[in-house]
Parts: sequence; structure tokens; C-alpha cells
Amino acid sequence: MSVERIESDLIGPLAIPGNVLYGVHTRRAEQNFDVSGLRLKDFPELIQSMAMVKKAAALANMELGLLSREKAQAISDACDELVELKGIEENFPVDMMQGGAGTSTNMNVNEVVTNLALVKLGATVGDYTTLHPNDDVNLSQSTNDIYPTAIRLTVLRACDGLVSAQANLRDAFRAKALQYRNALKVGRTQLQDAVPMTVGQEFEAFAELIDEDIIQIQSASRLLLEINLGGSAIGTSINVPRGFPSIACGHLSRISGIQLVGARNFIEATSDTGGFVSFSGVLKRIAVKLTKICNDLRLLSSGPLGGLGEIRLPPVQAGSSIMPGKVNPVIPEMMNQLSFQVIGNDLTVTLAASAGQLQLNAMEPVIVLNILQSMRMLTRGMEIFKQRCVDGIEVDLERCRDLLDQSLVLATPLAKLIGYSKAAELSKRALAGKRNLRQIVEEEGVLLPDQVEQIFGNSAEFAGFSKAFSA
Repeated sequence: MSVERIESDLIGPLAIPGNVLYGVHTRRAEQNFDVSGLRLKDFPELIQSMAMVKKAAALANMELGLLSREKAQAISDACDELVELKGIEENFPVDMMQGGAGTSTNMNVNEVVTNLALVKLGATVGDYTTLHPNDDVNLSQSTNDIYPTAIRLTVLRACDGLVSAQANLRDAFRAKALQYRNALKVGRTQLQDAVPMTVGQEFEAFAELIDEDIIQIQSASRLLLEINLGGSAIGTSINVPRGFPSIACGHLSRISGIQLVGARNFIEATSDTGGFVSFSGVLKRIAVKLTKICNDLRLLSSGPLGGLGEIRLPPVQAGSSIMPGKVNPVIPEMMNQLSFQVIGNDLTVTLAASAGQLQLNAMEPVIVLNILQSMRMLTRGMEIFKQRCVDGIEVDLERCRDLLDQSLVLATPLAKLIGYSKAAELSKRALAGKRNLRQIVEEEGVLLPDQVEQIFGNSAEFAGFSKAFSA
């Protein structure tokens, strides 16, 4: 059992475990907000972003002559250590769901950076006379500009992984589209047979759904490049020296590798969460489209003998504890469920954004929690979806052809040649007699032999269909 140390704040003295790098503010927050089970340490990407902001602020303060080179260097080195996250994340126990508009997260970071820097300065942990969490590490800053800046930076830094997962999934569907570009099948609307198409066209449509959202997420992310660093408490830049905003923003852009820009109006930027609403909306859009794709895959693979059975999803686990041999589409089901969660997260973000009052939105902690959760689930989900489902999809070409031959979808290109009414009459006869439409057409003699072959042939070349029912 480690020896405790005593720290004090305006509430009074409080015992702190002797082996931790955080202080009294963190300890109180740990006790106050033990609600979600999701802690700052579970989102190391946010810790890293906070450290980058703290380093940028320290360098700006040193450049402006407000912080000695020795202190600034110690703070900078401590922040670098946080970015590397070599086991230090255990010192971030604050719940992500917290009151105070992120103050507890900011103070947790301030205290850990301070104590890391104290060790580097040859002082002891908790010796705040040598270096102080508020007076030095938080110099020229407020939670209300540091925290929003850090959460924007965190989301921006996570975008590459999300887009990469989207691109890989898109490419996997495009590979399937190319592989099955000439495989004919039934196209359906409202779950009813409609017109002929190829499996390749169906898979290419999935790829396009994903590709559109890559553009959307990249566009929405640009809204988060504008930061209010230097705006201080409400955007009036109180206690912030002249020049600090632009200098700190420059350092942060260099440190993070992301070109950030200062807000045109700090008061507006401090209270506004519109960028998060737009970004979360795109995450919801991605989730909605993934749900549609997964629903289609589950339908197309249904059966496999008593359903459509046009495709086979790779079997990844036994499907039942009671039905031997049953295999379920568990990966698409997983994607459906995480997509539902993302859709719900977007509602939370929307409600939290609408709850801002006057010069601040105190609900930003739940906004960043839900956005980061959504990005994490979508990124990892799409990776698994590609690897354990899409890459292994097989098409049952014989089944596709049988369903096509049994269906009445070829009545559509047929109508181009013999007219809608006649095609409808022949289709009705085929359906009533449970016969193949080709047989009825040949018996009726309404087409020349080469026209019959063009529409009903087994060559599986889509060119004939395109010519038959194109305008």
C-alpha cells in the first residue's frame, strides 16, 4: 500500500494515493463522476491531444516571456511523454461523463503534466511551489478554449483511420463487382422481382455508397479545423497576452501535423458546437448506409436453401446451440447493431449541442464521448466486416441463373420489343401456369429466334440486356 499525500483545494484537504501523478482536482472528480465506467484513460487519443495543446501553450508562453525556458522545457518534455503514453494513461481516472464543461479533464492533464515535469526538474511530486498546475501549466488558458481545441484535434486525428477503413471496404466491394461483373441475376424493388441486373452491378452500388461518404466525412472534418485556442473563458481572451492565440495555434499545427486556424470570432466559437453536429450527422449517414448494405447481404444469403441463397457469406462460427449445421450472418448482424448505436449517439450529440446556454456549452464531454465512440466502432467494425465477411463472399451462379429463369423480370426487356400490354399478358400466363416466360414467348411466336436468345440466352453477357431495354 503506497503512502498517501495530502493536497488541498477550495473545498479542503484530501488524501491522494502516493503513487499517482494526479492531484486533488482529479481525485475529487474521480469521486464525483463515477457513472459511465468510461474514463479518460480509455480514450488515450484525447489525452494525447490535450498534451499537444499544453505543449503548444507552454512554447507560446515561453516565446512571449511569460514562462521561463526551464519550466517550458520541463512542461514540453512531460507533454511528449504523455503523447507516447508509456503506461502513464493509468493516471487519468476521470469519467468521460462529467459536469464542468471538461474542467476535470483539463485539471487531470494539468496535474499529471505538472508532476511529470516536477520529476524532470528534480523536485518531488506535489511540490506545486516549484511548478503549479494552474499558474504554469494552465498559463494563458481556460478549460473553455483548451478542451474544445483538444476534442476537435482528437476527432481530426481519428479521421485517417476511419477513412482508411471506408476505402478498404469500398475496394473490397469493387473487387467483388469486377469478379462477378457478368453474373446475371434478378434485380428487386419492394422485395419483388423487378428487372435483370448483374451481381457486379449490385456490388458496385455498395462500393459507391461507401465512396460517397468518404467525401462527406472529409468535408465535415474541415469544419473542425477552426479552433478557439486563446479565447479563454468565454471568448474575450481575458488573461491571455496579445499574440498568444496565433503563436499557440502555429505551434499546435506543427506539433500535431494538422493545419489548424484560429476562429474568426472567439465568443461564437467558444459556445458553438455546430461542427460536431455536422460531423456526427455524417457518422450517422455512414451507419445508415452500412445498415442497408448489411440488410441486403443478409437477404441475399438467406436460406441458404429456403431463402434467396444467391450469395454465400463466409462461415465464421456455429449459428445455433440447438439447430445443427445452422450458420448465421453474424458479421453483418454485428455491423447492424453498432450502426444502431452510432445512430443513437448522433441523437445524444444533437441534444447536447442544443443544450448550450449563453457563452458556453457545458455538455461538450458527452459530445466528444459519443463521437469518439462512434468513430471507434465504425472504424473497427468496417475492418472486421471487410476481413471476415466481404472478402470471403461467394456467389452461387447457378442459383442466380435459376431464379432469373423462373422470374418474370425479363418481361421488361421483352416489353421493349412487343409492347407493355402483350408482355404483361404473357407474364400473367407464365405466372398462372407456373411456367418459364421463355417457353410462353416461344410458343406464342412473338419473337424471332435471335431475339429470344438475346433476351433469354444463357451467355450471361449483359450487353444483350443493355441493348434490349436501354432507351
